[in-house]
Amino acid sequence: MPASPSTARAINDRLALRLLQEEGPLTAGQLKQLTGLSRPTVADLVERLTAAGFIAVVGEAGEQRRGPNARLYGIVADRAHLAALDVRTEGVSVVVSDLLGRVLAEASVPIGDDTGTGPAVEQAVALVDRTSKEAGADRLHTVGIGAPGLIDPATGDLRDSTGLPAWHRRLVAALAERLPGARVIVENETNLAARAEQRDGAARDRDDFVLLWLGHGTGAAVILDGRLRRGASGGTGEIGFLPVPGTTGLPSATDCEGGFHSLAGAAAIERLAEEHGVRAPRAGAGPWAAELVGAAVQGAFGGVGPDGGAASAGDGTASDRAESESGPRAGSEGGDVAPPEKPGSEGVRAVDGTADAGPSPEIRFLDALADRLAVGVASVVAVLDPGCVVLGGEVGQAGGAVLAERVEARIRRMSPLATEVRPSALGGGAVLRGALLTARDRAQDELFAPPER
Repeated sequence: MPASPSTARAINDRLALRLLQEEGPLTAGQLKQLTGLSRPTVADLVERLTAAGFIAVVGEAGEQRRGPNARLYGIVADRAHLAALDVRTEGVSVVVSDLLGRVLAEASVPIGDDTGTGPAVEQAVALVDRTSKEAGADRLHTVGIGAPGLIDPATGDLRDSTGLPAWHRRLVAALAERLPGARVIVENETNLAARAEQRDGAARDRDDFVLLWLGHGTGAAVILDGRLRRGASGGTGEIGFLPVPGTTGLPSATDCEGGFHSLAGAAAIERLAEEHGVRAPRAGAGPWAAELVGAAVQGAFGGVGPDGGAASAGDGTASDRAESESGPRAGSEGGDVAPPEKPGSEGVRAVDGTADAGPSPEIRFLDALADRLAVGVASVVAVLDPGCVVLGGEVGQAGGAVLAERVEARIRRMSPLATEVRPSALGGGAVLRGALLTARDRAQDELFAPPER
């Protein structure tokens, strides 16, 4: 059954708006070419969208061209303003953007453990208010919030989770009260990071992948067939509770200590670095573990990976290396296989230059960390077979291709399922990016929807 004229117009309008979003300003002729619509149909939709205030003339296609055919049309970016929040246990970061997602202002505020619930909420709400004013936004249309914890798949609400600050849940309600008319959306931080990596980062070519979040804590997000998978209770990806060998006990329903978190959380990585003599100054509000991993990569390779490329190229993929190049550390399960020596990096010569003293402390640390991460990744691969795992968060980005290659080599030995391991392209910033993309999509879906009849 053919679409009615009104439905056809709505479909054409959405197609044109999507192209203007993805491609930027276009002429009517370019819209005709990209949509395949007739010239009169394109002229009608341009007139309709202009009258509705969705698009406007933003320039001309060339210096020598004049007239209607040269007009460039673009989405009216200030029709709505959006905000995105990354809510962590230690503070809040905020960005405010226009309808196209272009960032107009951003700010962060630390919130200490000893801050009460009321004052913490007020600090966060005041930060949103100040940042909005700085961006010139009189009101916010949509607010996207990324936070740790479980999201109820039925209601979309942040569930009360043991171990998380009480102000997290209060903040969502406070923003809804203080921003009348704004749509407030809350989502698990790791799920948002996965969406950002899929849209703008390391997984742009993947419909199936798992993001392993490595920041202050651990988490995972599952994308299969291009869709985020939540599970019956919204808990898909709570990998910190995964029972693993190498810990002193088992996790409980209220505490992930003893689970994968005890191997790969920031505190565990920091202790591992200390054991191997790897040091780095504390810098910024991010996890110190990321600074330590970055220092190990820099110390081992001088910023150059074992293949001569960048050691922490955030947007690269792990190459298909021989297992011996990033084999397990000495004494680990799988054999005493040391990585080959590279000038100034993997091997350390004795004073007389005649004997190899073995891998450097940095290499041993990176190998030990890869051993730990591979335990969690192998479990994910065995159950989901995603074909690709992205090492996300600040630690995943700091480890870059060097760490990803080591984890991938171990998975090749542990699993018959081919799995590519990639470093994050967005790091800790993926949560804010994902929250902003979510807010933008929701706002555009509402604003660009055809009028109800």
